[in-house]
Amino acid sequence: VTLDRPRKRNAINVKMWKEIGEAFNLLGTTGDGCRCILLTGSGKGFCGGIDLTDEKFFSGISPDNIDEDDNDAAITKRQDAARTSFAFKPQILQMQAAFTAVEQCTVPVVAAIHGACVGAGVDLACCADIRVCSPNATFSVREARLGLAADVGTLQRLPKLVGFGSRVRELCLTGDDFSASDAYRIGFVSRVSESGSDLLHVANEICYKISQNSPVAVAVTKASLNYSRDHSVQEGLEHIALQNSSALMSKDLMKA
Repeated sequence: VTLDRPRKRNAINVKMWKEIGEAFNLLGTTGDGCRCILLTGSGKGFCGGIDLTDEKFFSGISPDNIDEDDNDAAITKRQDAARTSFAFKPQILQMQAAFTAVEQCTVPVVAAIHGACVGAGVDLACCADIRVCSPNATFSVREARLGLAADVGTLQRLPKLVGFGSRVRELCLTGDDFSASDAYRIGFVSRVSESGSDLLHVANEICYKISQNSPVAVAVTKASLNYSRDHSVQEGLEHIALQNSSALMSKDLMKA
């Protein structure tokens, strides 16, 4: 899956946000046909964040109700501030759901990150199961500098990935950039490729290794890791017992 708006540095507009959710919801239902997903960005960077030039982000128009025409400039005007605020909430929830579809996809997602990964790009990367990056990758939880709080997952997911300590708070509150080496040091990425040209090779190697395992075992492992992150050890044990009571019926166990 490739974010493909290189002229906009893969900044995510409303239409693209909708398509991300649709793509990962679909890929999670393909059975054995899809064993692992490689998530990349075209051009010079992974993702430049939200496309703030898209007026639909500020119109209260739901992504489910937009035209397929990317140039549609229709804006619903609301005079009452409270009603405008309420109109934004469903849109934010749908944006959150699109990225959550990446996290909840039954197929593992490996994000290969190069160049800029800013704002919503970090939100999206947080939803991947595995993140690798090139040496030139730079990251930023940029929202605070733009006058808003990150509202589609970074503030909830990033601390669970790297810890709730001082460093993650500094990054989120200042909006400062952090480098590929910083990302590796704090555990946000698991590998930094030797060069930019080597990034996809590294990511594809991981995808290939995952694809050689039982898709049932992989799906159950991912589901259990996600569940255990948000629950106690005992609850996690009960969850995996229930999952494996079905998964162990697969012929994959004997074949392995």
